[in-house]
Amino acid sequence: MISSVVVSYQVRPEAVAEHIRLIEAVFEQLHAEQPGNVEYKVVRLDDGVSFVHISSADTPDGSNPLPELAAFREFGRDSAARVATAPVPTAAGIVGSYYPATPVTDRR
Repeated sequence: MISSVVVSYQVRPEAVAEHIRLIEAVFEQLHAEQPGNVEYKVVRLDDGVSFVHISSADTPDGSNPLPELAAFREFGRDSAARVATAPVPTAAGIVGSYYPATPVTDRR
């Protein structure tokens, strides 16, 4: 069963660098472990403090394995000290997607 979620929120300006470091650690673990049943993307909006996470997982029970990753748990720990607005998770359905063979990264 494929499940998808979109989460949006804002981070305190002074916490952005640490927040990005923690997100990058999640991607490092994903690249190292290469789970085949997860798609994950995080975008930072032009205001510099707004983030949107887009995650899809294909598991028998519709659960998302991301929260089980050590790096993701570390990302979530103390998140209340970094965020300026509460994260808003919204269930979503994929209409279409395209992913090139090479992941795109943009370090601002």
